[in-house]
Parts: sequence; structure tokens; C-alpha cells
Amino acid sequence: MTSPKRRLGLLATTLLVLGLSFALSLAQVLAGDGVQRSWRDAPRHSAGIAPDPQQFADTAIVQVFVARTFGWRGAFALHPWIIYKRAGDTDYLRHDVVGWYAPQVVRRNFALPDGFWYGAEPRLLVDHRGASAAAMIDDIEAAIASYPYYGQYRSWPGPNSNTFLAHIGREVPALGLDLPANAIGKDYRDLGHVVGVSPTGSGLQLTLLGLLGVSVGLQEGLELNLLGLNFGIDLNRPALRLPFVGRLGMDDRTESGLPR
Repeated sequence: MTSPKRRLGLLATTLLVLGLSFALSLAQVLAGDGVQRSWRDAPRHSAGIAPDPQQFADTAIVQVFVARTFGWRGAFALHPWIIYKRAGDTDYLRHDVVGWYAPQVVRRNFALPDGFWYGAEPRLLVDHRGASAAAMIDDIEAAIASYPYYGQYRSWPGPNSNTFLAHIGREVPALGLDLPANAIGKDYRDLGHVVGVSPTGSGLQLTLLGLLGVSVGLQEGLELNLLGLNFGIDLNRPALRLPFVGRLGMDDRTESGLPR
């Protein structure tokens, strides 16, 4: 049985980790000019990350981006989206969930493929090109069509934009999508699906509405969820998985078919 002294020490350690994670996250937001005075004039131009679709017209491409949410909320959470094109296409298709369009929250080509998300610079999580990308596009489109929360949106604990990408990751394991620990909503599952595949599509997850649960797998390692805050460790590409900052350690981008 745990002694009161040990329980107090565990609580103090948890609060210290939370405090340091939040301070680091807030510093990153401020350093990146993530706090805009108005969403109307926040930058939404291309970050120049996605390959030029006309230059790569003969190449199938699938990419997943993530950026901090608008304003002060960027210290807490992320907004992800997926883009893809088939070989022969000269434009990308982009899909993400945008809450203020409820009840039709799944949007197609809402913004530029690699555009800043209201002032926040996007970061690339997944980059597949060529045959590997071509092989998964049909499955991605089927996953988009089968998303079970098309008419629902809640910032916390979900379903939200992270729930949408997590659904695609589960349905398309070849994507290799490992959403960061601060992608609040990625662990949301309704009470009819308490146990199932983890968001990477390569592990197992037990979760109660994204508020309490655990995920374990080769790609995501071990991650615990408490009230939407995630703590864990990734041994595949060693890193700590923490709330607010997401990840401290090696980068976890998934790539295939890139030119060498």
C-alpha cells in the first residue's frame, strides 16, 4: 500500500512535470509569434514544405501536418490535417476538421496544403511518396468517408480535428501516423469502442472517452492519458511524450519513397 509520503511525492512530481511542460510550450508559442492579435490578419500563407504538385505531377504524395492551435490555445493543443495527390494530379486534396463549420466539420481544401494555421507554422509528421503513397490513397479516402463523427465537434475531450486524424491512422496503418502527446482528442473513442487499435494503427488502446486510458505499441511506446493529458515514453525513437510540448527527444517523422 502506498504511503501518504509517497503519494505526496508522486503528486509533487506530476505537478512539476506539468508546470515545466507548460512553461516550455508557452515559451515556444511566444518565440514563434503564435499569439496573434486577431485571427483575421493571422498569417495563412504557404510554409513551402509540400513539394510543388506540378513539378512532381507524376508522383503520388501523402503528407500529414500539424500546427499549434490559434492564439493562447496553442500552448495546450494542436491542429492536424492530411494532404494527398495521385500520380498525374497537379493539385493536392486537403482534409481536416474545422469546428466552427459544425455540423459539417470535415472540410475539403479549407486552406493551402501546407499553409500556416492562423499564424502557427506547420510541422511535417508523415511524408510518403511514389508507390507507397499511391497504395494507401484509396484507404485514406475510405477512412475519411467512414469517420463516425461527421456532425460532431468538441474541443475537449473530442471528437475534434485530432480525433479525425487518429481515425485515419487507425484505418490506414501504412500511414505510420504517430500524433504527438499534446494532440488532445486523438484518444477519444465513444463508449461503444473502449478497447481497440491505437491511433498509430500498430498498437492497442483502452480509453474512456479520451479522459482516462492507456496506449501501447511499437511506434508510440507507452502512453497514459488522464483527463486528456498524456504522459509516456517512446523507445522506438527515444523520447518523452508529454502534455503541452508533445515530445522531447528524437524526431518521429514517418517517411517513405523520398528521393535520396
